[in-house]
Amino acid sequence: MGYIMELRKLVGSRPLIMAGACVILINKNNEILLQLRKDNNCWGLSGGSLEIGETLEQVAKRELFEETGLIAKKIKLFNVYSGAEFYYKYPHGDEVYNVVAAYVCSDYNGLLKKEESEVQELKFFKVIELPSNISPPDLPIINQFISTSY
Repeated sequence: MGYIMELRKLVGSRPLIMAGACVILINKNNEILLQLRKDNNCWGLSGGSLEIGETLEQVAKRELFEETGLIAKKIKLFNVYSGAEFYYKYPHGDEVYNVVAAYVCSDYNGLLKKEESEVQELKFFKVIELPSNISPPDLPIINQFISTSY
C-alpha cells in the first residue's frame, strides 16, 4: 500500500477514494478461499489497493500472490463496486470509499502460504458454511457472487 501510505502522510485519516481489486478464488471443490485478516479479525477476499501505473488485473494477481502464495493463471472480471456501501473505517481510524474490481479465479497454481503481517489464516469454505464475521467491504461482493453463481 505504498501510494495510499504516502497520501496518508498528507491527509491523515480523512476519507480517501481508494481504487483496488479483489479475487474470488474458487477451488475444484467449488469452495471460496477466504483469509482471516489481522487488522479487523474478519474473514475476507484477497485484494488490495492499486499502485501507481498498475492495472486492476495486475493488482488482483499481485495481491493474491502476496497474501496467499497462489498464482492466478486466468482471472475474469466479475463486477465493479463503489458507492456509500463501500465506505469503510479501519480499526486504526483511516477512512476510505472503496472502488473495487472483483475478479473470479479458478485457474491457479501454487501452495497456500499466508502473508504473515496481514493474514492470520487461509481457508477454503463451502458457500453454505461461510463464517459470520465477513469483512464489511467484502460482504456485498461475496453475497452477489453467491446469489448469481450458486
